[in-house]
Order: sequence, then C-alpha cells, then structure tokens
Amino acid sequence: MPAILASCWIPTRDETPPEPPAPESLTCSLTLPAAPQSPAIAREAACSILRAHGLEDVAPAAELVTTELTACACRFTPTDEVYLALRYRDDALRVILYDGHPRHVNTRLATACDSRRRDALATLAEVVRVSQGDWGFGEARQPGGGTRMWAVLPRAGADAYRLPPV
Repeated sequence: MPAILASCWIPTRDETPPEPPAPESLTCSLTLPAAPQSPAIAREAACSILRAHGLEDVAPAAELVTTELTACACRFTPTDEVYLALRYRDDALRVILYDGHPRHVNTRLATACDSRRRDALATLAEVVRVSQGDWGFGEARQPGGGTRMWAVLPRAGADAYRLPPV
C-alpha cells in the first residue's frame, strides 16, 4: 500500500502568521439555492466577508444591497441556483448577482419584465443613490445566459450611508 503524505503549514517560532485579508484582496463568490432563505444567508455571508477584509464601514449599505439583489434574483430565476460575487476594487465594493432568467426577445415582454425588476429593486436604488454609487442589470455574459444585476458602492459613500442625517 502506498504511503499517504499530507502537508500542512505549521508555524515555527521563526515564522510569522499570514497577514489578515485586506480590502483589496476581497474577491469572493458563492452559489446559493434560489430559495426564500437565501437572501438572509447572503446577507450574513457578506457581513462576515466584509468584516474579515476590514470593510466594516461599508457593511450596512452592502448588507442591504446584497439582500435586495439576492431576493430579486431568487424571485426571477427559473433555475435552482443564483450566483453572488463580492469584489473590492478602486475603493468601491461591487456586489453582483447572476440569475437564470433570460432576456426576453419580445420588446413588450422585455420592457414589462425590466419594469418589474426595477420596482423590486426600489430600496436598493435608494441605498445606492445615497451611497453615490451605481447599479443596474442586463444580460449575463456567462455561457448559461440569464441576467446579471450589480451594485457598486464607493467606500466613502457607503460609509456615509450608515451615518444619521444631519
């Protein structure tokens, strides 16, 4: 029988532990079931991920945006799963959701569907506006198609979102 060799990093007295994650290293994705509990799971995961990367100041706006995008994706997708991605670049958090709902070929159906999706994201639109960010949706570029929704939250704007109005 061949020997099994396992190797793990075990710190010695001369080695320092790895640095904790920094905001710039945030690139995380998660596949979730298209189910009623997924928005809450996405929110908690985003909160933990942001805290681990030192982005607590962005968390209040990001948690709400993540929840809204996930709820919308779960509502619209005809598939069993949705895909969440969190990225931090250029002093802004990007929250991206992919669902399996294809774009409609018929213009009237596409307009009606887009209107329903916009209505479902009204709270998100306000949070992004207050945070001085950007959001939108369109055809997913992935091979499976579907819809891609996103929100970009600049760190300074998202931080201001959590402060009470003066």
